[in-house]
Amino acid sequence: MIPSATQPPLEKSLVYIRNLGDCPPSYLNDPGRKDFFEIVWLKNEAALHALKEPDFETRGDWIYLIPPYRVHQLNKAGKNGELISFKRAMLEGEDKEFMLDLFKIFNVQGEFSCLRLSESESLALTGIYELLEKEYHTEGNNYIMVKALLKVFLLKLIQVKEQQFTIHDIHQKRVYEFLMLLESNYQEIRNTDFYAGKLGISSKRLNQILKEKLDKTGMQLIHDRLILEAKRSIIHSESTIKEIADELGFSDRPYFSRFFKKQTGQTPEAFQKEAKEHIQSKFNTLV
Repeated sequence: MIPSATQPPLEKSLVYIRNLGDCPPSYLNDPGRKDFFEIVWLKNEAALHALKEPDFETRGDWIYLIPPYRVHQLNKAGKNGELISFKRAMLEGEDKEFMLDLFKIFNVQGEFSCLRLSESESLALTGIYELLEKEYHTEGNNYIMVKALLKVFLLKLIQVKEQQFTIHDIHQKRVYEFLMLLESNYQEIRNTDFYAGKLGISSKRLNQILKEKLDKTGMQLIHDRLILEAKRSIIHSESTIKEIADELGFSDRPYFSRFFKKQTGQTPEAFQKEAKEHIQSKFNTLV
């Protein structure tokens, strides 16, 4: 379903496009956001994240690519720009190479990735975006057209970042396949042997590949995924810490709390308190 003038709950939507200045709290607070890839496009604005080059001119066009399930705190209050959110289902049937590139630019193993656009890149993306936005807001919009224009927009983003990519090799494809398997099984299966077996390689070889490509072992990535889901649930659900521990397959709350603190340096309760304070103090923040 593609909404136009009247926005239904996000759980019933596949794509959501709005100007950042007109992004309602109902979107920001909707728990359905967890299922969406988000593109936050700042126009003639300063960067939202700390830059390594302190003297670098930060004002310009920035695109933040935020993968699903991530707990992110990018304060866009009062910023000029656009928001495009879409579910993976919007791209059902696309080839593996395209999805691999998409996962790479969205940095699925991290919180988000960021692109600084040149003037020519911004102009090229603007032309595509205007067509996409117009079709999206047209009454009775055409799903096939919106999907096609979204893919063109994403392909352009991939092209912008292509210099950071290496030629696709078998190891990169195995990383992609591992991440897909992890997404479907992380709550029930937490041993590297299972994932290695599905990929037809040894656990030792899988860890070598993951360490080379992502600088983490299979177990570290499994733990990262569990923590990301735990953080999302703590912030966006009404579940208690004990209920969240149960949902994630932990035998008891104390075990979950020890695991959470070992991975993050703070207890689930401390994280929950910190998140609530952040939301209350920074109105209209993407959290």
